[in-house]
Amino acid sequence: MLETVPDANVFPTSLIAYSILDLGDFSKVNDILQLSASFLQAQSMRGGIWNNFTKAHPYFKVCPPDVDNTSCASILLNAVNREFQSNEAMLLLNRNRNNLFYSWYTFRPTLKWNKDYWLLMLREFKYPVQSLLFWANVEAKKYDIDAVVNANVLFYLGLTKDTSGIINYLLDIILTQKEADCDKWYRNPFTIYYFFSRILYSGVAELEPIRKPITQRIIDTIKQDGSFGESILDTALAVISLIKLNYQITNLEKAINFIVNTQGEYGEWPRWAVYYGGPKKLQCYGSEELTTGFCLEALALYKSRYSK
Repeated sequence: MLETVPDANVFPTSLIAYSILDLGDFSKVNDILQLSASFLQAQSMRGGIWNNFTKAHPYFKVCPPDVDNTSCASILLNAVNREFQSNEAMLLLNRNRNNLFYSWYTFRPTLKWNKDYWLLMLREFKYPVQSLLFWANVEAKKYDIDAVVNANVLFYLGLTKDTSGIINYLLDIILTQKEADCDKWYRNPFTIYYFFSRILYSGVAELEPIRKPITQRIIDTIKQDGSFGESILDTALAVISLIKLNYQITNLEKAINFIVNTQGEYGEWPRWAVYYGGPKKLQCYGSEELTTGFCLEALALYKSRYSK
């Protein structure tokens, strides 16, 4: 039996607020963006790092902070010109020998020295029993390397010599068709396409070889009613990705109509799983608000591009 429960997570705020950035000229949307930014500023930890859970959540003290929340919160705060502690050095410290970014800030033996970094890593020893139980009962591992996590770091920091190792990693995933199993938390290829396509859209030409394969794989899922994949979420993510991949905008009219016609009585779109608690999919995370954010992003992007 499926059970839906509310949870106090930081991550949805970063995703939703980013999705509605193009609507920021509306006063109500700007209010949401400013409140979201204030919330994210308040949830920042040592070194400009973020946790998935809010500081008031009982899991906050045992769940390690992570690179994905950190990148996405930072992206949003940059976009709305809010200050936050510089965290580039903290991110770069959290890499493996291949210069890929670990997902978690957790204790791993290292000779790298940075006070904030070490204090974050040693944080789990404040609650040793709870930390051991945490790692024993989740699908996460201390040495996790995940595709979207690295993609979001690249999108945040941009392509530099320190992030260049991510390029071949992402290329290999798409060119060898591993997008359905390249990240423990994002198990839907459409979410992979969404996060990868925005890097291309930002001008990282080194990812050009994945443009056509992603575009074709999305197009192959289109249905007679204009929808993509298996859900309204898939459709919204597909539209966003295709536009950012420079797909012919006039071919998306049926998909846009599908999104508009699927909107609920109160302006919402149905909840759908955006990310999971691991490959076993024992828990999933989604909400009407998250789906609505992606649908609004698709509609705003379509309108902006179509008007050109």
